[in-house]
Amino acid sequence: MAGLEGREQPRGHGRATTARWSPAIEDECALEALELFGNPTEGEVPLPSRPESAAVARRLAQMVVLRQWGLGPRITEDVVLLVSELVGNAVRHTGARVFGLRMRRFRGRVRVEVRDPSRGLPCLMPVQETDLSGRGLFLVDRLSDRWGVDLLPRGKTTWFEMKVTDR
Repeated sequence: MAGLEGREQPRGHGRATTARWSPAIEDECALEALELFGNPTEGEVPLPSRPESAAVARRLAQMVVLRQWGLGPRITEDVVLLVSELVGNAVRHTGARVFGLRMRRFRGRVRVEVRDPSRGLPCLMPVQETDLSGRGLFLVDRLSDRWGVDLLPRGKTTWFEMKVTDR
């Protein structure tokens, strides 16, 4: 699952150790991210436009969907993957220094928004089996129930929504 890269264990006496994922380590990383950057359900969380911010966004999304909202692992996996794709696009294609992440829960659906200062619109391209890149919006289109872009006076918000079963 995306975002489960884990944490490398301390190296001891010149021996390499294997990185291991565990829910406890992932929760700890997500809690650290919440403390450092804020909760994307309470307002937009600003993140630096660097590749490593995708891991932070994945952790935040996982913590919110799985722990805070109590939704299942399948929807969590899909949301985390799509967050990673939107963040990757914001980092790679906008030239921004910072982008914003916001997550909302409504009756029967969740909405995730990534805001950046570019007014360049993302483009859904046809994808071939052999393509090595360019699958981000294809995945968003396939896995979400709806997605879109809202142009702002200075930038845009790219978003997706997924239906969820309310308890």
